[in-house]
Order: sequence, then C-alpha cells, then structure tokens
Amino acid sequence: MRITASHVANITGGTLVGADVEATGLSFDSRAIKPGLAFVAIEADRDGNDFVDSAASKGASFAIVSRGRSSAALPCIEVDDTTAALALVGRALRDQLQTHSLRHVVGITGSAGKTTTKNFVRAVLQAGFSSVYAAEASLNNDIGVPITIADAPDDVEALVIEMGMRGFHEIDRLCRIAAPTIGLVTNVGDAHGDRVGGPDGIATAKGELIAALPADGVAVLNADDDRVRAMESRTSARIITFGRSESADVRYEITETDEDGRCTALFTFENQTASGTPMLPGEHMVINAASALAVGLACGMSLAAAAKGIGREELETGRMCWLEAVNGLRILDDSYNANEHSMLAALQVIADLPVKTRFAVLGAMAEIFDSEAAHRRVADFAQANKITVIGLETDLYGTPAMSVEEALKELAFHHPHVVLVKGSRSSKTERVVHELI
Repeated sequence: MRITASHVANITGGTLVGADVEATGLSFDSRAIKPGLAFVAIEADRDGNDFVDSAASKGASFAIVSRGRSSAALPCIEVDDTTAALALVGRALRDQLQTHSLRHVVGITGSAGKTTTKNFVRAVLQAGFSSVYAAEASLNNDIGVPITIADAPDDVEALVIEMGMRGFHEIDRLCRIAAPTIGLVTNVGDAHGDRVGGPDGIATAKGELIAALPADGVAVLNADDDRVRAMESRTSARIITFGRSESADVRYEITETDEDGRCTALFTFENQTASGTPMLPGEHMVINAASALAVGLACGMSLAAAAKGIGREELETGRMCWLEAVNGLRILDDSYNANEHSMLAALQVIADLPVKTRFAVLGAMAEIFDSEAAHRRVADFAQANKITVIGLETDLYGTPAMSVEEALKELAFHHPHVVLVKGSRSSKTERVVHELI
C-alpha cells in the first residue's frame, strides 16, 4: 500500500532526512527491491544499513535506517531501532487498511503446514472476495508480518498472515502488529520444541494467537489435535473446528485417491456438503483444505462457494511437488523443511502409492524437543511401510550418513520407482533434487 516518508517518520518518531516521497510497499532485502518500494535496513547477521545505496540504485523510493546511517542516494528516515520501527509501521498500516476496505485479517500458525494452509486460505477467500492478499514467501516473523501488511493493496478486503514461533511471546507480539480477527491453528507437533520445553510449551506458544482474538472474532481449530482443541479455553471468540472427527464442525471424508496420491474429499458443515481435490498429494492436504473452508465460513461464505477455491491454491517449490528425473525416477520434492509431523505425512504419501520400490532421502530434523526419539519414530515408520531411508549427512535414522554424491549413487544403483526428498532447512536436501533433475 502507499505510504509517505513523512508518515513513516511520524509513526516511528524518526527523523526524515531528505525529500518527502511516497512508496508502494516495503522490502528488507536489497536484492529484491523494485522501483517504488521503500527499503528497511534491518540489523541482523548482516547490517542492512550497508546496503542502502544498493537499494537506491534499484529504485527504492526511501529507506528506514539506523541513526546516523542516512545516504545521500535517497531520502531516509533515521530511527533508533529499525526492526521496532517496522513493527510500528506495520500496525499503523493495518489500522489504516481497516478504515478502507479491509474486512478480515486471518492469522495462521501451527507446527506444520502453515505456508500451505496460507495458500489454501488465499484460494478459498479469492472465491468470495475481490481483493485478497497473502505474502508469496514464508514471511512469518517480526520482519515478515509487517512487510506483508505494507505490501497489501490499498483496496484489500481479506489479509492472510502466517505467524511463526521460535519461543514464547513471539506470536503475541505478531498479533499486536497484525490484530487478527480470525485465528487458525493447524496442529501442534515438535517444531521448535527445544525452545519451549516440548509439545505442551508449543501449544502454549501457538495458543497466543487464539488468546489475542477479539470477542467478535473466530478461532479455527483442529478437532483431531487435542492440544489445539484445548485452546478453546483461551478465547471468548466463536469457535469453528475442522477435521475427520465426528465432533468437527467442518468434516471431511476421502472419497478417492489418484495415482499421485491426490485425494478427493467430501466436506460437510451443518446441512451443507461440497467436494474438492487439493492440488498437492496426501491426506494432510485435505486437512489443510478443511481448515481453509472453515475460514471461508468464518468470513460469511457458503461451503459450496468456499470449496470453489480448493484445487486453485498456489504451489511452492520444495513443498510436496512431484518432479521427474531425467532417468524417469519420480521425485516427491518436500525439501523445504521438516519436523516429525510433516515427515510422517510425506512418508505416508509414498507408502500409499501403488509402486514396488520406495526410497526416502532424509536430512536431519532440527530444533525438535527429543531429537533422537523423533528420528527413531520416523525410521520405524519408514521400515514398517517398506521405505528405504538414505540419511543425508546424518545417522539419526539408524543408517550410515551419506553425502549427496553417495546418495545419488545409491539411488542410481537401486533405481526405485519413487523417492521422497525431505529435511529441515539446515539439511539443504534440495541439493539432491537439483542433482536428480
């Protein structure tokens, strides 16, 4: 949305150095700057103030910088803390959108499936609203959430925001910026459990989204996850549940599964029914679709209208995408990230395929509460389903650690029908995918 340098200065208590110009959005990445965007110089592992001139050369309209770091190349707003300033700008712009056409702000969190669910929710709401915005990437932290708000169009009616968690109080902080009116929790698993003492701590931290909802808001909760369902006690907002459980408000039943593992499901809500087929394989995608339908209902859509969005969700590289290697090997690329919950779901997809040989190249799962036990459970599941595991640079799955080159040789020797490639970001399992295709 459009914002002026003087407005940013007023919001943040900063000092405008240079002309008062207008920007059409914000970016913290100087490499991704497009003409008309404002650059936010975040001080992290690399100091964004060092890249202000680069942003200017790419057409940045102005920059938010640390005190004393203005550049003559473009107007700058000097602030005490650029990350704190960005949060203030994000909240001010969210309030500004509210005075125009903004009707719904959907916050999404959970241990697995946040980004994919965000894509489902966007697709569902696009079937009922003329202007829906969600970030293209996983912008789900103190920097990404205000950037998402700032980049929304001025006429946006529904804003979909992903919220990540790496500790207590982080989601509460993000909610103070985004002020969600609808909160969706996908599940509680073990991602980042090492930071909060395990699953119960994760539930407490994820539940901050539900606790932040206004009384006239809506909490969308997974009826099949006891820890998520228990979050009902943390809000006075309306509750809509989803899942396979008989007690779920939005229920699903899988009616057909194709040769790629894509599931067609019948969804029900009260006396309404609708059918839909997510573009990505696996029952966990049907669960994500059900949660998105619940959001559509929360926004006043009928189930049939909301279901028109299922199958139109955007796909993202490294997230349950089928690829084909030059030798005909079918690759299920889920290399973007991993935790135990998402790992088991992906393995289930290839376990259910009508093929004879299945392999999985798995990287380590990082930032989980009981790493050894979680990796062992994944390995046991794979063995029980006759999936051969290749541990990429890790022996946590009970197999010898292999390099990328060794993993490729192993696949070439056995030539399986399908291979799943998956691991946490730190494992960089996408290297295997790149070599295979």
